[in-house]
Amino acid sequence: MSASRDQPGTSKETSFEEFYVEVKEIEKRDSLLTPTQQIARLLRPGSTYFNLNPFEVLQIEHDAELADIKKRYRTLSLLVHPDKNPDNNERAQLAFDIVSRSWKILENDLTRKKCLEVYEEAKGRTDQMIAEKRKKLKKEGRPTEPIPEDDPVKYKHAIYVMVMKLFADMERRRQKLDQRDQEERKRKRETEIEEEERVKADREWQQNFEESRQSRVNSWQDFQSGAGKSKKTKKQKHMTGMMVPPKFKPETR
Repeated sequence: MSASRDQPGTSKETSFEEFYVEVKEIEKRDSLLTPTQQIARLLRPGSTYFNLNPFEVLQIEHDAELADIKKRYRTLSLLVHPDKNPDNNERAQLAFDIVSRSWKILENDLTRKKCLEVYEEAKGRTDQMIAEKRKKLKKEGRPTEPIPEDDPVKYKHAIYVMVMKLFADMERRRQKLDQRDQEERKRKRETEIEEEERVKADREWQQNFEESRQSRVNSWQDFQSGAGKSKKTKKQKHMTGMMVPPKFKPETR
């Protein structure tokens, strides 16, 4: 599996179309698919794009009722459950995790609403693209010429492709924000470590300073004591070295 096919937003538009056609053809033959087929569908090369869309994972229309979505989730989760696929346990676990994650997104009112907003935006962008095509034909003097999206199936497919692109864009933004957040947390932690080391060094210096205080006091006292003795000794030597006048002796005759 190449990185270019698995990373959201890097696949060409034809990849979406080919995948869409192939999956829909299989679904026509069997609405549930077998456990092996479901696991293969969820883990096939390039499926990373399509697994971003929880409705696509559960193979249900985006306007389905929550009760129907839940029912579909239960059916699909049983098909791919690792306990039901002992011969393909590891891949089944991966597929089961994808199905479970999609249900968690759709059972939550807030995240399901965001997914529905993606569909609304996709429809709006598709309609705008169609309007631009008609405007171009009119400018070229061919206002009545049909366009592919006039076919309801192709119109629905165009919206499908746009939905996948929008989900891929959302995933890229999420990854970018996550990376930025991780870098910010890393910088913050490095700053905290530097501050902790500075505080530790200051504390150790203060502790050493306090512990050596008495030693410094004693040294100073010894110095002062020694200086006093030295001054006294010098004074005594100075006095001793002075000339003492001779004693007066009476003259004898």
